[in-house]
Amino acid sequence: MSSHTPAEVTISAANLFTEADVAAILREHGWLEAAREVDANPALKIWLARVAELLGPQAADRNALAGLLTLIFSYDAVASLQDAANQAVLAREGARDVIRELANRILEGGDVDSERFKEIIDGMKAAVPYRSRAMFHPIRVALAGRAGEGELDRVILLLDAAAQLSFAVPVRNTRQRMLEFCAALD
Repeated sequence: MSSHTPAEVTISAANLFTEADVAAILREHGWLEAAREVDANPALKIWLARVAELLGPQAADRNALAGLLTLIFSYDAVASLQDAANQAVLAREGARDVIRELANRILEGGDVDSERFKEIIDGMKAAVPYRSRAMFHPIRVALAGRAGEGELDRVILLLDAAAQLSFAVPVRNTRQRMLEFCAALD
């Protein structure tokens, strides 16, 4: 078992995708306006490159990348809580303690980027006795909307930056997702 937090893990898989591939997928799904010129928006261009960097190596093909992108643009806490795999995660010992601690840290404020995510995880490790999947799976369910592995941590790292950009659909940032998730959980 590695001692690295998800934000520290080095991406070593081959990356099959570029920012242009990401932009094309976003346009195909209606998340980015077809006429929108990426080069005219430096912040969008940087975000697309970051998506390709973080999610590209996690996706075996274009459909897999589109699936990961869906987690950024489509979030429904109520629906995620109805999923059997997510219910199994939340039924485990300590899951609600992890969610409570995560909510407190997310709601303290500030965008969740790689550094802030690491700080949140380190703080949670000091506050709750749970590690590995007992800690990370509830985090992923709450913020990405589904149970899964490290690729979902990379989705989480993209949320707050995406929420600041102008897409055809609004992106819920980590704070909004946490509030929605906690409201649906009760």
